[in-house]
Amino acid sequence: MFFNALISAIIVSLISLIGVVFIFLRKENMTNLLFILVALAAGTLIGDAFFHIIPEALEEIEIMIVFIIVIIGFLFFYLIETFMHWHHPHEHFEEHAKEHRRKKNISYLNLISDGFHNFLDGVLIAVSYIASFPIGVATTIAVIAHEIPQEIGDFGILLYSGMSKIKALMFNLLSALFAIVGVIVVYLGLFKESYIMYVLPLIAGGFLYISMSDLIPELHEHHKGVKSLIAFFFLILGLVLMFLLKMWLG
Repeated sequence: MFFNALISAIIVSLISLIGVVFIFLRKENMTNLLFILVALAAGTLIGDAFFHIIPEALEEIEIMIVFIIVIIGFLFFYLIETFMHWHHPHEHFEEHAKEHRRKKNISYLNLISDGFHNFLDGVLIAVSYIASFPIGVATTIAVIAHEIPQEIGDFGILLYSGMSKIKALMFNLLSALFAIVGVIVVYLGLFKESYIMYVLPLIAGGFLYISMSDLIPELHEHHKGVKSLIAFFFLILGLVLMFLLKMWLG
């Protein structure tokens, strides 16, 4: 079963390369598309937290504990970003450098939270295959369906942070490879299934922090008028996609 779970995790990881479809766009077209990807990312992160991650945790853990852990996750990512700012105090006097660093911080936060998320996807796949082969296949399909819109959003966040398209693809793939680590860790007996439900709300808190404190304020700050309405549409689209996936996957 280890081999089946490993192959599934590799397939799931390769979904991160979906951003390759944007590589051949011209720079000016990519610039115009970027705010749409940021809005879509905000919607998918919020939708993922409220429609998938938190409800899944609530099936196993008392509601108050879940929301306390979500808040802890939110505050944890706040502290990480604050720590990043502490290491660049001189940039308070250099507006351009300060903005550049802020965008890079968003990409780091997203890579950390998404890496945890992908690790847990690998854990879920491994545990499912241990239960039975059909359950393992079904779980893999569910994870793939869930990953496609999220990976597009993640790619958008990395581009927004200033990465080149190739670099964004590589970092997105690196984060996705933690699914393989999740599979290996389970089969080595280093991660128990019961831990998953306590880590999930932490990830939800991280996703909510990134979307609400970084991405949505960015949309408010730089996009007015018609662009603001377009951004709002794609934010809603991200939410709707995650809701429909929840209805489809059950």
